[in-house]
Amino acid sequence: MIPEVGHYALIVALCLAAILAVLPAWGAWRRDVVSMGLAPGLAVGTLVFVGISFACLATAFLQDDFSVKLVANNSNSLLPAVYKFSAVWGNHEGSLLLWALILAMWTSAVALLSRQLPLLVLSRVLAVMGAIAVGFLSFSLFTSNPFERLLPGVPADGSDLNPLLQDPGLIIHPPLLYMGYVGFSVAFAFAIAALLGGRLDASWARWSRPWTNVAWAFLSLGIMLGSWWAYYELGWGGWWFWDPVENASFMPWLAGIALIHSLAVTEKRGLFKSWTVLLAIFTFSLSLLGTFLVRSGVLTSVHAFATDPARGLFILLFLALVVGGSLTLYALRAPAVSSRVSFAWVSRESLLLFNNVVFLVATLTVLFGTLFPLIMDALGQGKYSVGPPYFNAVFVPLMALLATFMGLGPVSRWKSDSVSRWRGELALPAVVAVACGLTLPLLGVEYNLWVALAALLSAWLVLGLARDLWYRVRGATTLGRGLRRLSPSYWGMLLAHLGFAACIIGIVATSQYSVERDLKMQPGDSQVLAGYRFDFLELAQVRGPNFVADEARFRVSRDGDVVTHLAPQKRRYLASGSVMTEAAIDPGLFRDLYVAMGEPVGAEGAWAIRLHYKPMVRWMWLGAIFMGLGGFATTLDRRYRRQRRSAREGLQGALHGA
Repeated sequence: MIPEVGHYALIVALCLAAILAVLPAWGAWRRDVVSMGLAPGLAVGTLVFVGISFACLATAFLQDDFSVKLVANNSNSLLPAVYKFSAVWGNHEGSLLLWALILAMWTSAVALLSRQLPLLVLSRVLAVMGAIAVGFLSFSLFTSNPFERLLPGVPADGSDLNPLLQDPGLIIHPPLLYMGYVGFSVAFAFAIAALLGGRLDASWARWSRPWTNVAWAFLSLGIMLGSWWAYYELGWGGWWFWDPVENASFMPWLAGIALIHSLAVTEKRGLFKSWTVLLAIFTFSLSLLGTFLVRSGVLTSVHAFATDPARGLFILLFLALVVGGSLTLYALRAPAVSSRVSFAWVSRESLLLFNNVVFLVATLTVLFGTLFPLIMDALGQGKYSVGPPYFNAVFVPLMALLATFMGLGPVSRWKSDSVSRWRGELALPAVVAVACGLTLPLLGVEYNLWVALAALLSAWLVLGLARDLWYRVRGATTLGRGLRRLSPSYWGMLLAHLGFAACIIGIVATSQYSVERDLKMQPGDSQVLAGYRFDFLELAQVRGPNFVADEARFRVSRDGDVVTHLAPQKRRYLASGSVMTEAAIDPGLFRDLYVAMGEPVGAEGAWAIRLHYKPMVRWMWLGAIFMGLGGFATTLDRRYRRQRRSAREGLQGALHGA
C-alpha cells in the first residue's frame, strides 16, 4: 500500500507543477494578482507531495519490500540500514526522484524567501521552475517509475546494492551534487523571467546572485566529495579520471564561476546584462546535458546509470525544448536588454570579462573532449577515446593564465584603472612570489619546474589577496575593527580565491611528486617507499555485516619509529558475490600513505600490493572546501537580507512590474 501512496503522491505533484507552470504565467500576462498570488502555495504543495513520494520509497527500502522492483534490484536484507536508505538514490529511478525532490525544495525556498520581490517577477520565476518540474516529474512517472511492482513473483531477497555504492560517500555525494545541479535552475528561471519582462537591471542581478552562489557552493562540495570518494574507494590512488560523467558535473561548475563573476559586474555596474543571461541559460543547459550523459546509456562509466536509450531520448527532447526555447526567447529579447555602460580596458570590469572568457573557453574544451567520442561513434567513424593527455594539454595552460590575472583582480578599480598603479600595488607581492617559486620546491624531494610554477602562481594569488586585505583594514583604529567592517561578500571572495590557490598547489604537488609501486608481497616481507618502511605483518580473515574479507595488516615506520598501522581489505559481498578493494590510508596535511590489495599471486599466500606516497593531496580537497564556504559566505551580505516589503508594496510591484 505504501508504494501506491508514493505513486499517487507523485501524480498529484505533477498536476500541481503543471498548474504552477501555467497559472502564475497567465496571471503575469493578464496582471491578475490572484493567479500570481497562488504561485508560492503551489510551489510548497509540489514539495509536500514529492516529499511524500520520496518518503514512501525510502520506507519500502528500509522495510525490505522486495515486491517493489527497484528495492529488489538495489537492496538486500543483509544491507546495513544506512545503506538501505542511501540505496534510494543509488539507481536511476530513485536518483531521479531525489532530483525532483531537490528541485521542489529549491522552488519552495525561492517562494518562501523571496517575498520581497515584486509579485510579477516572483510569479514568472516560479512558473519557469514549475515547467522544469513538469519535465522531470513526467520523466519519472512515464519512463522511470520508481514504484513498479513485481507481482505476483516477489523474490525472497534482493539483488543487493552495487558494492561501490556501499560507502558513506554515497550518502552525501549525490545530494550535494544535485543541490548544485538543480540550484542553477534558479538562476535560469530568473534569467527567463527577466527576458519575459523585457527589463534587466542591477536588481535582477542582486536577486539572482545569492541563489547562484549557493548552488555553485553545493556543486563545489559535491565534486570535491566525489573526487575524495574515488580516491579512497576504487583502490588505485587516483582522484580524477577526466571521465565523461565527472566532466558532466565539472562543466556547469566552470560555467557557474563565469556566471557568478558576470552577475557581480551586472549588479555593481549594470554591465554584461545580455552576457549574464546567456551564461545563466548555458550553465543550466550543461546541468541538463549532464543528466542526459548519465542516464541515456550512450556512455559507459563507473558513475553512470546504464539505462535504455528511450529514456535518453526523453531527456534529449526535454533538453532541446529547454535550450531551444530559452535561446529563442534570448534572441528576441536580447537587443532590449543590452548594456550601454562604458569602461576602460584597464579596469576591474576588463579583468572580470577576461575571467569570463577563460572559463567559457575551458568549459568548451572540456565539452568538446567529452562529446567528441560520442559524436564520432554516432557518425560511424569508429571508437575514439579522449583522455587525460588532451585535457591536461588544453586545460592546464588556461588555468595558469587565469591565475596570473586573478592576482590583479582584488586590487583593481571599477570603471578605470592604470597599469602604473597596479605596478605600485603589486611590485612587492610579485617579487616575493617569484622568490617562492624559486625556493619552495627546494623543500621537496627534487626541484621540479611545474611545482615551481605552481608555487609562484599560488604565492602570487595569496600575496595579492593579503595586499588588498591590508589596504582595506589599515585605516581602522584596531585590526579587529578593520576586519569586522569587511562585507561577507568580500570574505567569500577571499576564501574562494585562497581555495583556488590551495588547489593549484595540491594538484601539481601530488601529480609531480607522487610515488607508487606495484609489488608482490607476503607476510613477513618489507618495502621502503619515499623513506617509509612498510612491513607486511599478517593476513587475516574478517567478516562484516554483509561481506567477508581478506585483510592485510601493515606496520609503517620511518627512521625506526612506528608511524601508523594500515589494514587494506579485499572484500567479497555475500549477496552478489562481487569482489571489491578497500584501501587503507594514513592521511596527513602534507602527505598520505596509501596501501591497496590486488589479487592473490601464487600459492604461498602472496598478494599483489600497491603502495602510494601522495604529497599534499589533501590540499585539493581543502581548497574545494574553502571555495564552497566562500560561496556560502557571500549570501550573508546585508544587501541580500533586507526587510521584506509590505503587502502593499508587493501589490504595487505586481501591478507596475519590473
